[in-house]
Amino acid sequence: MPTSDLRLHPRGYKTHKWPDLDATYLIVKPKFSLRFRHADELRIESAMSDSYRFGDYNNGSQVGTNRGTIYNTFPQTPETPPRPFATIPFSRDPDFVNRGDILEQIDRRCSEPAARVALVGLGGIGKSQLAIEFAHRITEKQPDIWVFWVHAGVYERVEDGFRTIANTVKLAGRNEPKANIPQLVYSWLSNERNGRWIMILDSADDRDVFDKANIAHGTTSGNERERRPFATYLPQSQNGSIIVTTRNRELAFRLTGRRQNMIEIGPMAQTDALALLEKKLGSPADLDVAADLVQALDLVPLAISQAAAYIQARAPRSSPEKYLAEFRKSEHRKSSLLQYDAGDLRRDGGASNAVLTTWQISFDYIRSKRPSAADLLSLMSFFDRQGIPGWVLKPRRVTKEDIPGRRIDEDGDTDFDSGRSATDGAVDDDMDGDTDSDLTDDSADTTDDGFEDDVAMLRDYCLIATTEMDEFEMHGLVQFSTRKWLEQWGQQETFKQKFIERMAASFPTGNYKNWATCRNLFAHVQVAVAYQPSDDRNDLWATLLYNGGWFAWSQGRYEVAQRMVGKARRARENRLGKEDTASLDSMSLFALILLDRGQWEEAEKLEVQVMETSKTKLGADHPDTLTSMANLASTYWYQGRWEEAEKLEVQVMETSKTKLGADHPSTLMSMANLASTYRNQGRWEEAEKLEVQVMETSKTKLGADHPDTLTSMANLASTYWYQGRWEEAEKLEVQVMETSKTKLGADHPSTLMSMANLASTYRNQGRWEEAEKLEVQVMETSKIKLGADHPDTLTSMANLASTFWNQGRWEEAEKLEVQVMETSKTKLGADHPNTLTSMANLASTFWNQGRWEEAEKLEVQVMETSKTKLGADHPYTLSSMANLAFTWKSQGRHSTALALMKDCAQARQRRLGAEHSDTLSSLATVTKWGN
Repeated sequence: MPTSDLRLHPRGYKTHKWPDLDATYLIVKPKFSLRFRHADELRIESAMSDSYRFGDYNNGSQVGTNRGTIYNTFPQTPETPPRPFATIPFSRDPDFVNRGDILEQIDRRCSEPAARVALVGLGGIGKSQLAIEFAHRITEKQPDIWVFWVHAGVYERVEDGFRTIANTVKLAGRNEPKANIPQLVYSWLSNERNGRWIMILDSADDRDVFDKANIAHGTTSGNERERRPFATYLPQSQNGSIIVTTRNRELAFRLTGRRQNMIEIGPMAQTDALALLEKKLGSPADLDVAADLVQALDLVPLAISQAAAYIQARAPRSSPEKYLAEFRKSEHRKSSLLQYDAGDLRRDGGASNAVLTTWQISFDYIRSKRPSAADLLSLMSFFDRQGIPGWVLKPRRVTKEDIPGRRIDEDGDTDFDSGRSATDGAVDDDMDGDTDSDLTDDSADTTDDGFEDDVAMLRDYCLIATTEMDEFEMHGLVQFSTRKWLEQWGQQETFKQKFIERMAASFPTGNYKNWATCRNLFAHVQVAVAYQPSDDRNDLWATLLYNGGWFAWSQGRYEVAQRMVGKARRARENRLGKEDTASLDSMSLFALILLDRGQWEEAEKLEVQVMETSKTKLGADHPDTLTSMANLASTYWYQGRWEEAEKLEVQVMETSKTKLGADHPSTLMSMANLASTYRNQGRWEEAEKLEVQVMETSKTKLGADHPDTLTSMANLASTYWYQGRWEEAEKLEVQVMETSKTKLGADHPSTLMSMANLASTYRNQGRWEEAEKLEVQVMETSKIKLGADHPDTLTSMANLASTFWNQGRWEEAEKLEVQVMETSKTKLGADHPNTLTSMANLASTFWNQGRWEEAEKLEVQVMETSKTKLGADHPYTLSSMANLAFTWKSQGRHSTALALMKDCAQARQRRLGAEHSDTLSSLATVTKWGN
């Protein structure tokens, strides 16, 4: 009540009606003033020595000689308590989407005596909206229950909330100057005669608010009994329940007392997110676009509502499709969209409706309370959102020895496709992620404790989640928001570089022994592709991408490998020059990737450059020079240039024996490569002798299940296959396939190749069903793993077509062969050897159907192109001549066919030797046709 004054002048008397007393008049003498502060309080300021009495009604209040202030309290008329009602400051949301059984869980827990329940989750995840809806529902269902809403973001607003409760229930004594409002409310709530009640503490995020002592309202600092944390004024009364919404898991536990009383509120289910978007915007024209949009927004309700508000505000020039396109356009545009704030009547006035701003409030708070936790969050924001390993995040001292360097691995550990191999000699020291040994036990314990405390704080604020594998996860939008927050503070580049340093020190090369580590970290390397630093800090980034590309290549992920290694190569060449050893490593690995993608000419060009530079820079017998020679020989092999391949391979093998030792893995690989060349020349005995030696030594040196050992077994099986030794080939191939599945995985390129080899053996044994079953599996897996137009996928389709062909299923074979041929022309080029092979296969199918003209047309084209592309005496060219000769013979063109077959037989004798099976076959045909 406002103060009302009555001032009396020295002359005369004046009467004044006392407002709260019936028919009572006060007669006041001169020389003092009466001032009314409240209806129940009279203060007399006296300047006289007389004694005054104010009647019997005031129960004898007297004033003697007094020159100070006299207080007198008059009795109040008791207020009539109101009936229970709700103080919900927000209207009900017509767009509310019921999320599973969360409201039922709240209702169930609040029905228990002295219940406490906390809704815990990120800002903007929908905690308050759930509480609002529950409050309205409980009010409808139980009109005789009190519902009190207290905004608990800051201490002053908690005080205001308690004062509102005191006024709502008309607590006696609440207006007294020394009234302890929290205590009055606590006492009232604890009295079961006052009825049932529910209190909602909304946005209770700051622990300090509830730890702060209540010393207001005239309580002196010396009275320790009154210095109580605000949390103690929350009663545990049988007739009341408390619902807390909070971002702080630790505070939720303190306020509810049990983990079981906490309900984790995460992102919406996709169906709920789509329902929310539909309520905001109406039925979407394209459900796929709507699904992509809510997924891009991480299924966060506030982000979805924010996007819908933006689209509505700009309709019809905006739509879900346009918003999604803008959102994906760039990080700058994404940031702009996520900062859009259209307002929301059902969010507290102090809360932002922009998801970036909402989360950055949490970041600021964490930085103020625990800077090291904010630093950890900043570092984590640059990783992939899932599977962030704890051992990479823990602080460690990175030395030069920790950074993967360029040296020859003592084990020579490498990974190659079965049947043909190529090496790369750039490998690193072992990287197991251990912290440095110069850390003392005490300092390590302290570091671990600090790290765990940082993790606990970030988990408590629902910014990260942990898994049982000592790994962490983050929402993608939280990561993005953290990076934008760092950008505002000018620290984004600092933490980006810290991420690159951690990853470069943790991610090893693509050697087989490192595959487990590589697999766990590879997703984070893929993210790092977009984090290229400034030129003066490029070295670690290039090393990281080089190692990541190496691993991707070993797994048959050639497109990813080419992108990574291509970036690493450019960065190294720009920084170090093309002749630097690191640049040569990148160029060499890039050439191997091109080789496996069938781009042989480009690969050869790079490999010649690497070999010549290595000879000049390192010497002709340096291991890296030998590696470059082996890689070039492999390219010659793929092109059918076997004499050139053999020359290089013999040189590499002999030098490796001298330089590295007869049982060194690199020496064994060189022997395997030479044996593969012998096999393709029909020199079976020489090939088998080398392959048996390689296989036995590999088993002893590397182990029976090592990928290099499996490759050597596959190579030997291929030699048996070419000799028609099907049982021996099958035995090895089954062993290779089963071990590959276990060791490498069922969808690894080497496993798929082993399955294809075994199917080929089944086909040659006439076991069509078994062959087909394997070939279908290889084809379907290759499509998923490598892509429908990958050379290996096309080969698998050609193999299946061959099985159909052998069964006389011409239409099925033709359908696949046409598809392979057309895709090969587009993907590899019309004159690529694989394309020519596909044309020859299709011609063979035409031939078996008696479609001579169609077969002839393709075979002439194959032969002429092979002569130009591969040479007149290339084995593929000679095969095409033999095929065309058979077609001419079938057409009755005997003399022309015989002349062509004679040319073919003579060329094979020169090129392959008199004992080669192809030579013998063509000579026998000439004899038969000549008789």
